Amino acid sequence: MNIIEIKRLNNKLGDTLVHNNLDMTVAKQQILAIVGGSGSGKTTLLRSMLMLLKPTSGSIKIFDTEITDCSDQEANLIRHRWGVMFQHSALFSALTVLENVMFPMQEFTHLNKSNQKECALLKISLAGLPLAAATKYPSELSGGMLKRAALARAIALDPELIFLDEPTSGLDPISAGKFDQLVLNLRDILGLTIVMITHDLDSLWTVTDKVVFLGEGKAIAEENIKTLVNNKHALIQEYFSGPRGSKFIKER
Repeated sequence: MNIIEIKRLNNKLGDTLVHNNLDMTVAKQQILAIVGGSGSGKTTLLRSMLMLLKPTSGSIKIFDTEITDCSDQEANLIRHRWGVMFQHSALFSALTVLENVMFPMQEFTHLNKSNQKECALLKISLAGLPLAAATKYPSELSGGMLKRAALARAIALDPELIFLDEPTSGLDPISAGKFDQLVLNLRDILGLTIVMITHDLDSLWTVTDKVVFLGEGKAIAEENIKTLVNNKHALIQEYFSGPRGSKFIKER
C-alpha cells in the first residue's frame, strides 16, 4: 500500500523548470530518502508534499487524497496525520521542551492539560530525551537534544507519516548514529512511514529502505542504497564518486 503517490509532477519557479514529469511512491512503513545535487529540487519537492507550494501541474496523493486541489477541510485532516521535523528544529524559543511538544495538542486536540502533559512526556521519552530536558528551553539544549526535541514535537499527534529535513545535519558522528537508530526504532514501534531529505551517507546506508535520486527534473532512480551506488547514470556516479562518497563506498 502506498502512502504517497506522485505522478507527472511539474514545478516551475520563475523561468526555471525544477520538476519535469516527476514520479515517486512511498510505501506504508517505508523509510525513504530523497537525495540529489544542489538545485535538483529536493526542497521544492518537500514543500509540494507539505502543501506549502502548489505544483504547476501533476498529481500528489497522500493517504489516497489528491492534495493539489483538495478542500481546506481535507487538507487539515491530512496535516493532522503527519508530523514534520524541520532542519533547524523550528522550536519556539520562549517555550520549554514540554510546552513545545504540548503546543500541537493544544491546537488540535481536546485533551485536558493533564493528559496533554502526560502524552508530551511520553513523546519526549520516545524521542530519547531524559525527562529532565522537559523543563529546559531550546537555548539550553545541545544540537543532538534539539533534534530529539523537534522529533518529539513531530510525533506529538501520533502521526502515521513524518517528514524529516536533514535530520542529522550538524551532529557529530556518534550523535548522528544514535539518531539513525532512534528513527529505526520509532518506525518499528509506532509503525511510521518516514520521508527524509539527507546528505548523510551513513544515514542512507543505515536506515533507508529506498532512496530517490533527483536529477534532470525527475526521479532518475528509486532503489535501495546498495543498488543505487552502482547505478551507472552520470549524475549518480558523480554524486558518489567524490572523495567522501567513494571512501564511504569502499568502507562498505
